[in-house]
Amino acid sequence: MEKDIASIERDCSAALDGVAEIASLNELRVQFLGRQGRLTGIMRSLGKLPKEDRKAVGQAANQVRDRLNQAFDSAEEQLKSASLAAEIQQRIDLTLPGAQGVERGCVHPLRRVEAEILSIFTRLGYAVASGPQIEDDWHNFEALNMPPDHPARDMQDTFYTRDGRLLRTHTSPVQVRTMLENKPPLRIVAPGAVYRCDADVSHSPMFHQVEGLVVDRGITMADLKGTLAHFAREMFGADTQIRLRSSFFPFTEPSAEVDVSCIFCAGSGCRVCGDTGWIEILGCGMVDPAVFESVGIDADEMQGFAFGMGIERIAMLRHRIPDIRLLFDSRIEFLEQFAQRDREI
Repeated sequence: MEKDIASIERDCSAALDGVAEIASLNELRVQFLGRQGRLTGIMRSLGKLPKEDRKAVGQAANQVRDRLNQAFDSAEEQLKSASLAAEIQQRIDLTLPGAQGVERGCVHPLRRVEAEILSIFTRLGYAVASGPQIEDDWHNFEALNMPPDHPARDMQDTFYTRDGRLLRTHTSPVQVRTMLENKPPLRIVAPGAVYRCDADVSHSPMFHQVEGLVVDRGITMADLKGTLAHFAREMFGADTQIRLRSSFFPFTEPSAEVDVSCIFCAGSGCRVCGDTGWIEILGCGMVDPAVFESVGIDADEMQGFAFGMGIERIAMLRHRIPDIRLLFDSRIEFLEQFAQRDREI
């Protein structure tokens, strides 16, 4: 019977060499390996053999079946590839030149500006950090010196989930998590989406921020101002000036709003800047000791500064976009402007 098995393998291999179509291949597979196939018939008759011969004959039959299955699969793949190549040759002239004037996409203005901001700070040695968008109250508020009854919570209209968590209202929780997980010195920027109940021509319920944090010994307001002045010149031009105005944020003390000389009128006064010559771009300040206490950092040994800016606001100023909703509407005519600028560069 082992001779019969070897004969079946030879006959099948010879027949496979002459197959040129999938249909003929399937017929051949049925002839040798189907329910009524030649090899199947031998395997069904194993029970009639003497007990001492069954194992050897069965192993030989199984090995031949496996080899033939592989041979059929390989032949089928080759036939399909050949058929596809023939069809392509008939339908497509591969010698023709490629299509001309194909429109290409471009980086969305928000992603473009975010990359520019991160590039400025990473060149200064900042690491990029990230965190969850669904936060708990402690990371989003309490660790940042905003207990449940703090009036500063009214400054941020918050989306809460049914389980008591919330959509983060700023990327400051990333700063908290970084300080909990790492020892100073720290120098990070944290980009990401944030959420607040607000929507008009200059606000969106979902927008994007980049916040920065530096913690080390001997950090001062002078370090903060110098860092932000460098950022403004890199982002808006070498002649850009900044000014700091006293403000309030619960997680920094002292706190300040940062203005840049108007990029539309070069500081001479216009409708955009309200004839002041200045445009607000971000908030900043020295890290409040209460925040350091929440994350276990000794405020007597370490000092730090933090800042935060809206990417949409920077993008609107950088590209003179009048309505924040244009950044989210996916209007082709609006986005095409940036593809055109890429082609002009």
